[in-house]
Amino acid sequence: MILAITFLFCIFLGRFLYIQLIWEEELHYRALDQWTREIPVNAGRGAILDASGELLAGNRAAYAVYARASAVEDAEGAADLLAGFLGDRETLLRKLTDRSKSEIVLCRRTAKEVVEALAEHEVKGVYYARNDERVYPYGALASQVIGFTAYDGTGTTGLEGYYDNLLAGKKGEILFETDLVGVDLKGAAAAYLPATDGLNLRLTLDVRIQSLAERVMGRVLGETSAKAVRAIVLDPRDASVLAMVNLPSYDLNEIPRSDLTLLNSLSRNRAVSDVYEPGSTFKIITAAADIEEYLRGNKRALDPMRHVFPSARTRTVDGTTIRCWSDHKNGKHANETLAEALNNSCNPCFVDIALALGKETFYDYLAAFRFGRGTGVDFSGESIGMLLPESSLRDCDFARIGFGQSIAVTPLQLACAAASAVNGGKYYAPRLAAGVFSDDGVKEEFAPVLLGRTVSEEASRILASMLEGVVRDGSGKKAYIEGYRVAGKTGTAQKYEDGVIAQGKYVSSFVGFFPADAPRYLALIIVDEPQGSYYGSTVAAPCAKEIFEGIIDIMKIPKEDTK
Repeated sequence: MILAITFLFCIFLGRFLYIQLIWEEELHYRALDQWTREIPVNAGRGAILDASGELLAGNRAAYAVYARASAVEDAEGAADLLAGFLGDRETLLRKLTDRSKSEIVLCRRTAKEVVEALAEHEVKGVYYARNDERVYPYGALASQVIGFTAYDGTGTTGLEGYYDNLLAGKKGEILFETDLVGVDLKGAAAAYLPATDGLNLRLTLDVRIQSLAERVMGRVLGETSAKAVRAIVLDPRDASVLAMVNLPSYDLNEIPRSDLTLLNSLSRNRAVSDVYEPGSTFKIITAAADIEEYLRGNKRALDPMRHVFPSARTRTVDGTTIRCWSDHKNGKHANETLAEALNNSCNPCFVDIALALGKETFYDYLAAFRFGRGTGVDFSGESIGMLLPESSLRDCDFARIGFGQSIAVTPLQLACAAASAVNGGKYYAPRLAAGVFSDDGVKEEFAPVLLGRTVSEEASRILASMLEGVVRDGSGKKAYIEGYRVAGKTGTAQKYEDGVIAQGKYVSSFVGFFPADAPRYLALIIVDEPQGSYYGSTVAAPCAKEIFEGIIDIMKIPKEDTK
């Protein structure tokens, strides 16, 4: 009996301690909810700033007006008074007499001056709470990246949505003691539970480079009458995104909320969520795989320095004929090395490389470069691309992957893969946010995340040198900048509709970086369905040159000896 009594006593004591110490806060708020009515106090939403502290998203002071119908003594008089400030008397009167709800929103946002004027009249049953309006000083700049908030201030798209839990803060409340039907108790004091403001978000984006890239791509969009243009500028050393452009765009201060189809189209960050066939820019990956395998001693790999590719214009795989874009007449593309094949963007050479390495080895590299899976970017809605399963892959499709067909990637996937191929072989998760900080000095930096290695430093160095030759001597000449070691690869891909080639529709692209021997800036340019000239060498490469020249001017980068 003593043991049983002791056991029961321990149970009761434990329950008592749990209620008093652990459950106490929750029970306290439950009790408050039973004998009080609350008016929300919205937290100040954190600002979004660029890498140098330039404001990209902030707040304009505004206030919400609430009412509790059960506490309003003269609804007619209150409606007359409020209509002078908020308009539409009939709507206000209907709300003020609606006792089916505890609290009613009379006006979601109004100016501070309006609230101050209303407060002087002390309308019983009417209350005011902070509800700031989100503003974007740069309007349409990086609109798909930054995103926007809903009417209630909740982050909806872009980084506003992805980091909403950090930006939003924690709401507070003003509590009023009431009777059973919600009427204020006389003499009862209001309790104030303060809100906790959200954290400020600092991005890796540089507003100067973003503005530059949008200006260049906007001009190209107009000059080529293209369907759309996209650009990504990142730091290959840690995959920090310096600029991300999607045009056409829209102004974040004038969001077309009434047309959801248009809004969904314009607000979609297609650099992250949409896929396309990369075409010849993908040859960077094929070349990287071949160089690395040769350095590892794989006898199936082709010697990147000495192997000479057959000069035939076509390759036949599984009965399918694969052609080079060039007619190979008059000695064109004859007896090429890998460097020359990159310069000339010769498709059959990269068919040879893929078939020589074999599906298993090549797919290992595709996995290492994270094709067919996410990049790890801090952004919602990322597509993983389209990669045919190795087990069901036909040889003719596999051969086409070698030069960028029969595979679909996102622009961000390709940019990060190219960065890894030339930065020494390190694959970093791309990042748009650099850290958070509060107004009272609390600060947290987001460190770069290394996801793995793709190729060795030696293979990366050899590849970067070859790609420098593409800009100096090959198809990327229009990206060449005197006194700077620019490297890159052009691409011109046909588009498919309903499984067949869409005649006259192309995607022109270019991946470039500099300095070639120690990359600090990498740009991917995509021009979707340009009219007139459509080659990546003539449409996309000049865009990269202009962006690089702008960066050189912004960062005051001196010339170097490129001989």
